[in-house]
Amino acid sequence: MGNIRNEGDRAVFLAAVCGQTYAQFDHADGSFVVPQGYSVVQSFQAKSMGGIREPFGFILESPQDIIIAWRGSSSVNNWLSNMNAAQIKFKYVKEDCLTHRGFTDIYSSARDEILAALGSLSPDKPLYVTGHSLGGALATLCALDTAVNSAHKSPRLYTYGSPRAGDPAFAKAFSQYVRSSFRYANLFDPATYVPPTIYKLPRQEKKYYYTHVQTLYSLSFQNGTVELNHALRSYFAVLSRDRPEYTKALCKENPGFCPVPELTV
Repeated sequence: MGNIRNEGDRAVFLAAVCGQTYAQFDHADGSFVVPQGYSVVQSFQAKSMGGIREPFGFILESPQDIIIAWRGSSSVNNWLSNMNAAQIKFKYVKEDCLTHRGFTDIYSSARDEILAALGSLSPDKPLYVTGHSLGGALATLCALDTAVNSAHKSPRLYTYGSPRAGDPAFAKAFSQYVRSSFRYANLFDPATYVPPTIYKLPRQEKKYYYTHVQTLYSLSFQNGTVELNHALRSYFAVLSRDRPEYTKALCKENPGFCPVPELTV
């Protein structure tokens, strides 16, 4: 793996890691490219709407650090969970806060497996939690839960094109426990604006309030379609422009790892 010298390099590297969560889902055998220096601790599954278990990510470890990576939406059931935007209590912290029901149900279905795997890993290593789109919201829930309920008290969160995951009380609790957070959001990516800050179910009076967790790292790119403004490969390409030498080395050392293969040349 190319030498990571700063947070810009880290953002490029973890975006590529997120890309492999989609490869894991797309391949019948669950295979994906593991970057040099890392090994797979655990691949995990989760249940979205409909109760079907699907590959949703993995945990990697190197001599230097640990990574938990979450996948974004890749199936109809995932999209149905995205739409289940009523809120429920986030029961894994003592603070009285609410989170998106669909996201929380997915996260909860994988939680025990993830925490059990983390229990076997050294808490002295930095822990990075990452995800794109729906995976960014799941990573946000995971980072807070891990900080509160595991020996890994200082997770570092990197998300790309993430929707909002909870209410203002959740964002406040998150800021208290997760001190290192990088939320990369394209100004023209509609996924980063949902759920709306005030969400109301049809034909019901109850309102739900949503806010993003900090810290925002704003990007601005327009690639012609809603899909391309949200695609992970678009985020990777934009972030790579500021780190061309690192990206070239990373992609060359790890064939098939980068979401934008042409950046290897």
